[in-house]
Amino acid sequence: MPTRPIRIGVQLAPQHAPYAAIRDAVIELEELGVDIIFNWDHFFPLSGERDGLHFESWTMLAAIAEQTSRVELGALVNCNSYRNPSLQADMARTIDHISAKGGTGRFIFGTGAGWFWRDYTEYGYEFGTPGTRIAALARDLPIIKERWTRLNPQPTRPIPILIGGGGEKKTLRIVAEHADIWHSFSDVPTLERKLGVLAEHGRAVDRDTSQIEISTELRRRTPEEADELVDLGATLFTLGLSGPHYNLDMVRDWLSWRDGHRSKLAS
Repeated sequence: MPTRPIRIGVQLAPQHAPYAAIRDAVIELEELGVDIIFNWDHFFPLSGERDGLHFESWTMLAAIAEQTSRVELGALVNCNSYRNPSLQADMARTIDHISAKGGTGRFIFGTGAGWFWRDYTEYGYEFGTPGTRIAALARDLPIIKERWTRLNPQPTRPIPILIGGGGEKKTLRIVAEHADIWHSFSDVPTLERKLGVLAEHGRAVDRDTSQIEISTELRRRTPEEADELVDLGATLFTLGLSGPHYNLDMVRDWLSWRDGHRSKLAS
């Protein structure tokens, strides 16, 4: 059984909906009791009408930080290529303080190497290759972490780093070195194998990877399948919702599942 509490994160895709609908969904999600509200870091819709309504990630996260008082928040995930590392660190620190409301910040720095060709080409970024983008992520994370130590004021807490991706040779090595949370779309057999690979990388960099929170997507999973993922050590489960209408019925169902697991852990 996991020692961490089971958590539910909801990714509100900022596509095909007016901002007012996103803002209202955030209010309702916090009231329902979700643990984390995510968006994504893209410039165009990933599904549906390719030129449909869409909003930018980081400015929206700052608004969500001000709007809410309890939930954690972040991108699932930020694209490392779109902003230089010191700027990313400063933006993250600023949202951390916005979210703190006089206490401890709630921002999670979710990041990844990037992959959406249209974002890169239309906004003038060099697309490169999967290898060059992953290498850039490995290069930039230490810069981001070091910049946090030099900002004034510094973050209100050690900002958790969530890394998304499942590449076994390179991405999981970066996860082993830097992540507090690892997010993937792994099914049960895949997660079991990749946790073994992650542990090997951890030994190579002298880190106990059991300290990394395991996160996965609930898309099309049954509660029984999610239970098996819990048995492997997964504790953060995410649901993706897209506009124009954010239907929260599934969120309510999975929150009930979460609360059942929390009751077992408490007993």
